[in-house]
Amino acid sequence: MAWFLFIDESGHDRRASPYEVLAGVAVQDRDLWNLINALHSAELEHFGRRYSAGKAELKGRELLKTKVFNHLRLNASVPDADVASLAKAALDDGANASVRQLKALAIAKTKYVQEVFEICSRFHCRAFASIVETDARPTVSDGLRKDYGYLFERFFYFLEDQRDREYGVIVFDELEKTQSHILIEQAHRYFKDTATGRQRASQIIPEPFFVHSDLTTGIQIADLVAYTVSWGFRMNSMTKAPRAELKPFADQVGCLRHRTTRDRKGQQDFVIWSFSHISDLRTRAEIDIDDDVT
Repeated sequence: MAWFLFIDESGHDRRASPYEVLAGVAVQDRDLWNLINALHSAELEHFGRRYSAGKAELKGRELLKTKVFNHLRLNASVPDADVASLAKAALDDGANASVRQLKALAIAKTKYVQEVFEICSRFHCRAFASIVETDARPTVSDGLRKDYGYLFERFFYFLEDQRDREYGVIVFDELEKTQSHILIEQAHRYFKDTATGRQRASQIIPEPFFVHSDLTTGIQIADLVAYTVSWGFRMNSMTKAPRAELKPFADQVGCLRHRTTRDRKGQQDFVIWSFSHISDLRTRAEIDIDDDVT
């Protein structure tokens, strides 16, 4: 048995996002096709057609942006029975969409995202996230960045906790080719040249796969998780205000986290969640050097 970890990111353009998030969604191999079929059926149910037909992608910034919630408040009557047909009309001819069609499309988008997370829960998917402060001090090291390391760590703990010995397969949204090569090389060095990486390679296949997000349903789920976490999910250590309208979705994502315990910091049952908040991307050695200088 194996678990696919589909990984995507949100907020790394450093524009308006409150946090940079590297998110992953783990799906067991035997459930993957049934999960995909359920999500395709949900698209048809809510939009009257495949939203992701052609070049359109089911991305958080399209389905959950502020404009969508503004459209929910439009002064127009949209009975539940008419939502799918009106949403389809808006998708087919957005330039000429009526007020009712725009409101129906907004309803369809939010209901669809809600069902995506319900389906993920039904298929026992688990969500992982490295949540990075936008002003986090960067590393100058050419090794695997800390947010990737934390994500792999949490995924490894999840695999360790499974009843049977199961393996993890890492699937990334394809980056620009040079960036993809850099990430592959960093991953190889991490899994081959570090003691921690070699341990985790016992259950995580060190060679990541790269796919096109518009062709891969799992990556689109990871994008929804990343966007929701950046804008709506908060831990106690995260001080930036969330968007209140995203709380129901953030609560759903929070329920997809994995909770485990390990011997850590002198505690036998130290609780570790699959979401980590990172305020500094520097390595421990870099932090120690900078502290000595100051």
